[in-house]
Amino acid sequence: MRKRWMILGALALLLLFGAALLLVALNPRLTSYVESDRFRAEMEKQTAKGLHFREAHFAPIRRTGFLTAATPSFHGSDGFKAMTKIEARDVTTKFNPLGIFLRRWQLDELHIANGQVGIQTYEPKPEPSPVKPWYHVFLPDRVYLQRVWSDPADITWELAGKPGGFYGGHLEITPHGRDFEYDLTNARLRSIHLPQLPLRHTHLIITKTELTVETLDLAAGPAGDGFIHGEGTAGTRDDKSVDFKLTFGQLPVRQWLPTSWHEHVTGAAAGEVRWRGPDPKMRSASVQAALRVAGAKVEGLEFLGQLASLTKKRSLERLELSKCSAEIAWENGRGEIKNVVIEDEGKFRIEGNVQLGQNSLGGAVQLGVMPEYLEWLPHAEEVFTRWQGGYRWTTVHLSGTPNKPGQDLSPRILAALKQSPGAFLGAILRQAGEWIEQSLGN
Repeated sequence: MRKRWMILGALALLLLFGAALLLVALNPRLTSYVESDRFRAEMEKQTAKGLHFREAHFAPIRRTGFLTAATPSFHGSDGFKAMTKIEARDVTTKFNPLGIFLRRWQLDELHIANGQVGIQTYEPKPEPSPVKPWYHVFLPDRVYLQRVWSDPADITWELAGKPGGFYGGHLEITPHGRDFEYDLTNARLRSIHLPQLPLRHTHLIITKTELTVETLDLAAGPAGDGFIHGEGTAGTRDDKSVDFKLTFGQLPVRQWLPTSWHEHVTGAAAGEVRWRGPDPKMRSASVQAALRVAGAKVEGLEFLGQLASLTKKRSLERLELSKCSAEIAWENGRGEIKNVVIEDEGKFRIEGNVQLGQNSLGGAVQLGVMPEYLEWLPHAEEVFTRWQGGYRWTTVHLSGTPNKPGQDLSPRILAALKQSPGAFLGAILRQAGEWIEQSLGN
């Protein structure tokens, strides 16, 4: 038995030595093949097929080790599924030869120094199966990526014809069956109608039938204040239903308003949004939301100055909202802003509901004003007819469209002023004096 083991050991050593000699002999040929145009063309073909690009191009491939290789760049374009394009620079990879036994070109590590990925929504279509030779069952038929990472990376898209995306983050892609999981951290979100927001972390799973946002964690403003958390699912094939939930807190209000308002409004918003629907289109969506704003202050706006001049109350030039909240419901192309409460305690309070359509505005709100702020208005009790909680109240009916809103309070106030020519003339003179003062000051 001892001799048998010695013979087997010697044979094993001979086999290892022979294999080593074979590898040494074949190594230059392997290098020549890996760096050849033929191998590069095959990799382009398989990569384009695996990533669903009509075109894919590698810069010349250079072998850097026994199982490693590098290329200055990779370009994939004209994507017809989730990805529209890939631009990758300084690509290095580690090849796993055992993947051949599973009929795949397996890359255990794929590192990209920096890259850009374009994504889109798409309509799935059946693809014809190409004719394959009889020996295809012995050859690798796809590229398998065990781990891909890039730092930095951009993931971009187009919305309403404008570019947007996550920029400058650390991206890691790992397999999820025959699909992929995407993990992105430390990026910045840029998109139409949104301020630039820091992305702390997002984790996505994209399969043939569904997009799952397991976590979306954004800062609520460029300074990193507050938070926006999201999670949900969206179908990508026959079932295109959407179910997405968003919560936010300490969101700086001024960053979400037009630029001209930034110097005039402060406050921090909190709330939640739930979006559901048979597809991602707004007209078929069902949206429920709640919004609360704390520490809201409004000052320096022209209409506040005009209101202060009219009423002779300089305190109206600055509003400090002790209460500011509302609920929003949107269904089948129509919406309602419910349970609106806006109050600067000791000055005014607004309550009510507002109906919204794509081209219509309606509803009614209750406006309560402290009596001292109505001293300028003759016969104020004829307009503000109710007394409750220290305020005099009137009902304001809304009309028009969201772009051109209308209301019935101004005509009633104007009618009350016309009943008292002296008060009407005084209001006009105060406005004129304010205008002259501002003009001379400029």
